[in-house]
Amino acid sequence: MPGLIGKKIGMTSVFSADGKNVPCTVIEAGPCVVTQVKTVEKDGYKAVQLGFGEAKEKNTTKPMQGIFKKAGTT
Repeated sequence: MPGLIGKKIGMTSVFSADGKNVPCTVIEAGPCVVTQVKTVEKDGYKAVQLGFGEAKEKNTTKPMQGIFKKAGTT
């Protein structure tokens, strides 16, 4: 399943070769960290949990803090 995780920075526009103005969204697609790997044996399905950006400790739940600590990220 291809995709991007990022944060919307803003909007801009560019001109195409034939002179048309095309609106564009600017996205910061920074380093994504694998915070958790789900397996069929343990969780019943396969998945990967990704993290992007930083969050203040007071704005995260205790279970999420445990996942971040185990992954070695903030």
